[in-house]
Amino acid sequence: MGVKTSIGRKSNKNPPIFSHDFVIQNHADIVSCVVMVFLVGLMVQSTSPIASLFISLHHNVTGVEPSRDAPKGEPFFYESGWKDACAVFFYSLVCIVMHAILQEYFLDKISKKFHLSKSRLSALNESGQLIVFHLMTLIWGGDAILREGFIFNISLLWDGYPNHPMSFLLKLWWIVQASYWIHTIPELYFLRIKKDEWSGRIRHATVAFAFLALAYCFKFQRVGVCLVVLHSLSEFISHTYRLNNILRGDKGDYLDKIMGLLNGVVFVVVRLCSLVLGVLTFYFGVAGAAPLLLRVAALSVLVSFQVYLMFNFITEAIKQRQEARQLAQSKPKKERKEKPKKEKVKKVHNEESDLPEVDQNTNKALRQRQAAAKAK
Repeated sequence: MGVKTSIGRKSNKNPPIFSHDFVIQNHADIVSCVVMVFLVGLMVQSTSPIASLFISLHHNVTGVEPSRDAPKGEPFFYESGWKDACAVFFYSLVCIVMHAILQEYFLDKISKKFHLSKSRLSALNESGQLIVFHLMTLIWGGDAILREGFIFNISLLWDGYPNHPMSFLLKLWWIVQASYWIHTIPELYFLRIKKDEWSGRIRHATVAFAFLALAYCFKFQRVGVCLVVLHSLSEFISHTYRLNNILRGDKGDYLDKIMGLLNGVVFVVVRLCSLVLGVLTFYFGVAGAAPLLLRVAALSVLVSFQVYLMFNFITEAIKQRQEARQLAQSKPKKERKEKPKKEKVKKVHNEESDLPEVDQNTNKALRQRQAAAKAK
């Protein structure tokens, strides 16, 4: 029997224990055991304070700690603090397990069905994971925005700054967001990603985590959740369009054109909405409540990021158009090369027509004999 890999996958080889192959094949099972240790520790009275430091949310500002004696129906509010780093570590382990489950039971089956190349397989795994993550971000973050009433009263994004306590679901949303981008770093090793792709993915994860950490630590959680939800909407459409191209190929049909147009429109609208929201919050909203240097730095980072994304989008669109033109120009050349063959055939018939009838009949008889010999 082969050693079971992560989430039930089997291998024909038995790698040595604690070797690289053993850790990679069984990383989800190993991490699951670590998560279970924390959960069991939460049930034991002597280890419960330590385990709760990693599992529970801390820095409660409602004056009443969540417990059985707390008033029923009373919401709890939290603020940011150093103990959140412990929660980020624990939930990053949970993200690794969930990543392995999605990879094993969905993405691997899709890749086997379509028989993709290595480059397309890597793109499928990346976009497949990000589609699920951004969809979760949209649903969870959108629900938090509706519950907090930000969409109906935009002034709540800056009123009372910096005293912006978070509800339980909103704080957990921030913890999970940071945990996801941290877990993508060890996943490069667990999924055997090529080293030439490491730099781009590490840079992507680092920028995302830095944005979340800055917004969370400087108490811009309200405007931050709105900006992240907007960005996730654009990323969800973009990776859906990319996944369509991976599985169906660059067919250029009606569906592909509609999805490409939708991707471009949503991308531009999201960039404009993010800029407007940033100017309203950092330039007008928190004026007088936040230091000028902090406001200028936050707005500068936001504007620079949006310009960078727009530049990359335009560059990629121009590149795709140039490739499409080159492909369209290469097709007529092939047709031109095929034309001389037809002319040669016509010349042969013309030469035969110039011969006497006896010679023409002789040539026809020879061709018929050759055809009969081939048929035999």
